[in-house]
Amino acid sequence: MGEMIRLTADDGHTLDAYRAPAVGTRRGGVVVIQEVFGVNPHIREVCDGYAAAGYEAVAPSLFDRVQPGVVLDYDDDGVAKGRELAAAVGWDGPVKDVWAAATALAPDGRVGLVGYCWGGSWTWVAACRLKVGAAACYYGRHIVEFLDERPNCPVILHFGAEDHLIPLENVETIRAAFPGIPIHVYAGAGHGFNCAARPSYRADAAAIAFQRTLDLFNEHVSPQSPD
Repeated sequence: MGEMIRLTADDGHTLDAYRAPAVGTRRGGVVVIQEVFGVNPHIREVCDGYAAAGYEAVAPSLFDRVQPGVVLDYDDDGVAKGRELAAAVGWDGPVKDVWAAATALAPDGRVGLVGYCWGGSWTWVAACRLKVGAAACYYGRHIVEFLDERPNCPVILHFGAEDHLIPLENVETIRAAFPGIPIHVYAGAGHGFNCAARPSYRADAAAIAFQRTLDLFNEHVSPQSPD
């Protein structure tokens, strides 16, 4: 459905990205922010899903700063390699790459951000450091480390109640720090509940979270949005 494109960040770094054009009337743009497994088939499917809902979607390859073309399997080796690459790429460079994707979709950067796993944390950081339309963070376990930063746009957070990587105490810490941010906790769902390629996939939770995220983008990203 989509294609690979090239983006250039404001520091001159060039990177690959997957782009899925909007189906039908274009409602706006969405930047899809990868897990530690790279811009893999799941992330491309997420882009295609938002495209089917009317949003042009772009997923930048955030690991290109340290290793181009990364696509990892959902296994122990993939997790270990992905965490190694995420630690190497850090936080500042990916924010630049997210902004490159955002401005490719809308010159003023008014897009939706949605990220998963490590990408959920990158989404939080990007929402705090950039000016975008809205952001949705799925099971970002590092968000709790960035509570001294405040989002510049409407944000929602999605967590699984059975996430072995994110204690519910951390979720409540985030809730206490930002009582105005909607935080949804899905009963019976674990880490990666949105990904059909993972054993932890929960179709019911994924569908509800997608609709909530779509509602957020329809309100704050679409051209008819009031803000």
